Amino acid sequence: MNSTLKRKEIIAAKLQSLRESIKFIGDNIPDDSEVLKNNRLLKNGIYKEVEFAIETVIDICAILNKDLQLGKVDSEDSIFSNLEKAKIFDKNIINIITDMKKFRNVLVHRYIDINDDEAYNNVNSGLINFGEIISKTEVLLKNNETIEKHKNINKKTVK
Repeated sequence: MNSTLKRKEIIAAKLQSLRESIKFIGDNIPDDSEVLKNNRLLKNGIYKEVEFAIETVIDICAILNKDLQLGKVDSEDSIFSNLEKAKIFDKNIINIITDMKKFRNVLVHRYIDINDDEAYNNVNSGLINFGEIISKTEVLLKNNETIEKHKNINKKTVK
């Protein structure tokens, strides 16, 4: 099995995990933010699942950046920049991923300061964004020629 196929399988597994997280969130997020605010176990579970889903998106981006040899990485933001420059994802998707990363940072680093109403709205409105990212990534995986083209372009550039 070549490395491109193996990495595609890893990305496909991450996409499946992401789908499962999104389904879990969608199935369990209440219709009212008050219910979420008053149920600590539910709130913590939803927030943790959102954090995991965002981490999965970032992992997929890092794998694509590395496999396509898109450039040096000093931070997650440089991964996103590389993906945009290479036209792997358009500016809109990159902005969505960047916003997700910021929200993840709020969940991870300022947990006590979270505005639950705002977080509830972000989670509800953001579920569709995960679907967009999944769809765009699946198209890329199906189009192996795109992956090979980027690899060949980058090999020529490096020489």
